[in-house]
Amino acid sequence: MFRGKALVITGARQVGKTTMVKTLLDEYEDVLWLNGDDISVRERLKNPAIASLKDVVGLYPIVVIDEVQRIENCGLLLKILVDNFSDVQFIATGSSALEISETIFEPLTGRHLLFKMYGFGLVELYPKHSSFQLEQELAFHMIYGYYPDVCNNRDVAETLLKNLSDQYLYKDVLIWKDLRKPELLDKLLKLLAYQVCGEVSLHELGNALKIKSETVESYINLLEKSFVVYRLNAYSKNPRKEVSKMSKVYFWDNGIRNAIIDDFSSLEMRNDKGQLWENMIIGERLKMNAWRYNNRKSFFWRNYNQSEVDYIEVEKGALRAFEMKWNANKKTSISRAFTNSYPDAESKVINPQNALSFLV
Repeated sequence: MFRGKALVITGARQVGKTTMVKTLLDEYEDVLWLNGDDISVRERLKNPAIASLKDVVGLYPIVVIDEVQRIENCGLLLKILVDNFSDVQFIATGSSALEISETIFEPLTGRHLLFKMYGFGLVELYPKHSSFQLEQELAFHMIYGYYPDVCNNRDVAETLLKNLSDQYLYKDVLIWKDLRKPELLDKLLKLLAYQVCGEVSLHELGNALKIKSETVESYINLLEKSFVVYRLNAYSKNPRKEVSKMSKVYFWDNGIRNAIIDDFSSLEMRNDKGQLWENMIIGERLKMNAWRYNNRKSFFWRNYNQSEVDYIEVEKGALRAFEMKWNANKKTSISRAFTNSYPDAESKVINPQNALSFLV
């Protein structure tokens, strides 16, 4: 706060950005809230002149612009505000449209600090750090995920996720890129959901959807910027023996993934428990890294003999390898092909009984 920069908070819709900012500003008395969904606010701010902005800002020391992506030329607006009201702290919240647009952040170079907000994390929801408690709660989150509304209203979790998936999550992709065939997006999401945690071939997806692989790539990029999916690239120091150009696709939220395939069956009834565990626990690690250790780089590893490691982390030259296994009673070890190739790497198998050590 008050470092001469706008604070910009992005994240998926319904993830709690506005609620968080209101909580953070509870201790301040004089805060002006402007909502980009309000047409009068949009009209007043879309062609900002200094005199007009002075009438808007007044003497408020803190100004929050919620849903800033709804305001035309919002990047230029924030630049003018920061440049001309040096004593005012501006805070802007926005959905993934801020990430999708290639032009919004250009005028803001050097004038903003960007923060990305994700759904709840396990250690955030259960701060007492009881491994036993986490084990008891895993089944719910593996099926229904971490959206705040879902976690706070478990009795209607399925309904909330279906509505979120159908109405809100991809809205920015469709609006900003004016996609002519949104049904292609639905089909691609279903294919990715069924292949979750697996290597993705753009060529095969393109053939299945009857579109060019370049189009598939652009759609996946949009879904990444919308905080729906993310990719892990392959780690390789020996391209002759190790896969180096493939990537795996994961969903940020298990509940959204299950809503896409319309499967909220209990864990006992499912044959994708391993995928759900891997998708959830790697996502949890990435959230934690974003909060605390943003210099860590994340990958997966596989050689051409099909030996693989689920998750690789590189930090200051140190290499760590993790294998994700839902069944804690099944004896598992890190691929010997990997440990032979990288004898100095730390390695560990992560299961529900020791997951806490992976997340704190």
